[in-house]
Order: sequence, then structure tokens, then C-alpha cells
Amino acid sequence: MRIRLHFAKTEDMRYTSHLDLHRTWERTMRRAGLPLAYTQGYRPHPRINLASALPLGFTSLDEVVDIWLETELPLEQVNLLLAKSLPPGIRVLSIEEVEAHSPVLQVELLASEYLITLLEAIPDLDQQIEAVRSAESLPRVWRTKKYDLRPLIIEIHRIENDPTGKPRLRLLISARESATGRPEEVILAVGGQPELARVQRTHLVFRNPDDSDSEAVPAKA
Repeated sequence: MRIRLHFAKTEDMRYTSHLDLHRTWERTMRRAGLPLAYTQGYRPHPRINLASALPLGFTSLDEVVDIWLETELPLEQVNLLLAKSLPPGIRVLSIEEVEAHSPVLQVELLASEYLITLLEAIPDLDQQIEAVRSAESLPRVWRTKKYDLRPLIIEIHRIENDPTGKPRLRLLISARESATGRPEEVILAVGGQPELARVQRTHLVFRNPDDSDSEAVPAKA
């Protein structure tokens, strides 16, 4: 049985790494008494698949994890057992059963949406955003590898300031296996500093199996 959980990663787990989040789900399933399925081979490990690594310090309103169970159980029972076992910082939003042999989440993921709150004002922020939007290319280097940030930015626009008056951005960025954008680089591109921003992932965009254009995501803006 393969179950898919949408969950929020909140402030209590903001500084939990991707690897530790994976371990947290493993511990949570065991604490709940749910029968985890394991891989075959010399060093078997629980079959747990997180859709996308969330950088350290980010929170999220929409993370997705697939977990395989050895036996079939009613989703209501799984949900009830998990509710009693979740640690602070994780909140389950929905649970569903998916086809056991369907593609892994990383293959289906197209893009990630983020809400960026800038803790310090950036001079001429609107002009900086427009410069990014109109740029033909934004050459960058990541771990010695050169790449162009601009095609990875699908949408970027300013939204209403937060209740304390801090400026905010809405960003939709590619999250394909071979073309993943980094919100930190976008913050730098508009003249900000990543350490002076709060970043929250708000949505993960997956292929729509009913869409004839399986690669479709909103047009670049």
C-alpha cells in the first residue's frame, strides 16, 4: 500500500534538514505502529519518498511524502494513528492512497511556489523585479557549474506587504530534476540578502495526468 501525505512544515521544524525530515517520518511511522515496507537488498531501508528537499531555514505549507506500507489499512485508521504520533512542526493536511507502481514524486514535480518576506527593504525593489523579468539571461554559478537562472523563473511578482509592512514576493520557480531554481538566488537577483528574508514554500506543482501537455506550468512572467 502506498499512501501520499500532504503536510506543512512549520516553525518548530524550520531548521530540520532534509535528511532529518526523512528520519522524522520514519520515527513517526514506527511510533504510530504502522507497518513500514522496506526495500530489498543488502541494506534494506524504509520506502519513504519526499517530493523535494526544502532548504534549511525554510518553512512550508505544502510538502508531499509517499510512504509504502506492508499491509492495506483504512486511510481513516492511518490518519488517526499518525495524528497521535506527529512531532511539533509537522501538520498533516491530507492523506490518500496512490498506485503503488506510479512514478516517484521527483519525476512528476514541475515547479515550486514560494512566499518571500524581506526583513529589510530593498531600494527600488519594483525596478529590480522588472529587471529580472525582462532579462534575457541571468548567468550564475552553483558549485562550479554554470547555469542560467532566468529560464528557471516562471513567475515573480510583488504582493501586498505583510502586516508589519515588510515587502513580500510571490515566486514560482522550476523544480524539475534537471532544472531546479533556488529561491536564494532569486533574492540575490533582486538586490536582497537571503539571510535577511523568510521563505515559505506554499505549493508544489505536479504534472496533471489528465492534461495533454504534461509539462504545462504557468507561462513565464
